[in-house]
Amino acid sequence: MAASLDMEPSALSLELLPTDPLLLILSFLDYRDLTSCCYLSRRLNQLSNHDPLWRRHCKKYWLISEKEKCQRNQSWKAIFISTYRDLGRYIQCYATLKKAWDDLEKYLGQRCPRMIGSLKESVQEEDLDAVEAQIGCQLPNDYRCSFRIHNGQKLVVPGLMGSMALSNHYRSEDLLDIDTAAGGFQQRLGLRQCLPLTFCIHTGLSQYMALESVEGRNKYEIFYQCPDQMARNPSAIDMFITGTSYLEWFTSYVNKVVTGGYPIIRDQIFSECFPFCRYVHDKECVATTEDITVSVSTSFLPELSSVHPPHYFFTYRIRIEMSKDALPEKACQLDSRYWRIINAKGDVEEVQGPGVVGEFPIISPGRVYEYTSCTTFSTTSGYMEGYYTFRCLYYKEKFFNVTIPRFHMVCPTFKVSTARMVSGDFWSWPSVWVCLCQETSHNEYAVDEDEDSTDTDEYEERRRVLDIPAPTGRCPRHT
Repeated sequence: MAASLDMEPSALSLELLPTDPLLLILSFLDYRDLTSCCYLSRRLNQLSNHDPLWRRHCKKYWLISEKEKCQRNQSWKAIFISTYRDLGRYIQCYATLKKAWDDLEKYLGQRCPRMIGSLKESVQEEDLDAVEAQIGCQLPNDYRCSFRIHNGQKLVVPGLMGSMALSNHYRSEDLLDIDTAAGGFQQRLGLRQCLPLTFCIHTGLSQYMALESVEGRNKYEIFYQCPDQMARNPSAIDMFITGTSYLEWFTSYVNKVVTGGYPIIRDQIFSECFPFCRYVHDKECVATTEDITVSVSTSFLPELSSVHPPHYFFTYRIRIEMSKDALPEKACQLDSRYWRIINAKGDVEEVQGPGVVGEFPIISPGRVYEYTSCTTFSTTSGYMEGYYTFRCLYYKEKFFNVTIPRFHMVCPTFKVSTARMVSGDFWSWPSVWVCLCQETSHNEYAVDEDEDSTDTDEYEERRRVLDIPAPTGRCPRHT
């Protein structure tokens, strides 16, 4: 009895387990650990080659479907290995980017099949390596990975990255292919080592990605450039930040597209071939008065904005709809509008006038009326609210007000240029770059902000200063 108590239990070896529970254990291993098992013993080598174990990894990392496996006529492990040899450096981001591209293509196939024809075929590793040698900078893996799926698009109108029309101001951004992007790689002061990602043929506007942490930018940060009009140094370039990495920038954009974050606007200039525009709709920004519902979408226009002088340009899209279940005698005509416009300082401006954008639309059951207008703030954010006054068509002496929901407009996070310090301008910033973001910082500027202005002559002057082609018409404001 004492001898038996002194005996130590023998260690349990995995190899002693029956096949089924051992395969179950192996099914929880990542591809690296599963590969390592091949070198531990003959039995583990045999079991780790069990083909169904590799099915999960092919689906997880490469999005390989059962149908594609049948078409390739290979085992799951063979497919995983061959794909890894080609795309292994992108294994942490490939599935995310591939799904984004697949979702976008599906969306376009349903709503805009002609746009799919503008997408370019993928490039190879040697093409990307050649671009790196040409520009003398390494491309981030997520950017390279995206171009292994699609090489951007042809320079067409409308662009893949969205479009909009405001009065006679048009914007349509193309996603640049790798060769065009490399040709636009910047080495000049203010934009050193920045690679363009998009381009708008109407405005010349591009979104850039910083390939190095120079001139105050974070590596791989994505931004719209904004010339500092008040600096004496022409290399003073402020930045409106649109992404912290290519992966975050591209996937968040696609998510907004496919989930309806960018509303479909039928009467936009490019709507017949591209159904979404760069307006963002807050689903809570809706107000219903009796049978009439008013909803609002907004957009920030970097090409018409500047940090110095502080001038932030927003456009908003109003949708007015009468319920299809309303009685016919509910039909009415918009008579006038009233706005309260409040900037981030709390300054209030009131605007009242007849109609909207020079029109007096009639609203009847089931009918929708939409229009676009714009506003500017000298602060980074502000909001608007108000009401429309309608006149009943059946009871001509009856007027009633319809609430316009409060909608907020906030410019993206931005950074201001260091060139002010270098050139001896009168601002003295406490750090190399100052990040000003959202409403929380509007009272902390070292900038003397002018009062908001709605004067259209000032609008034309801003366009001239920002070197944007002047439209033949003028943008309606607060309409």
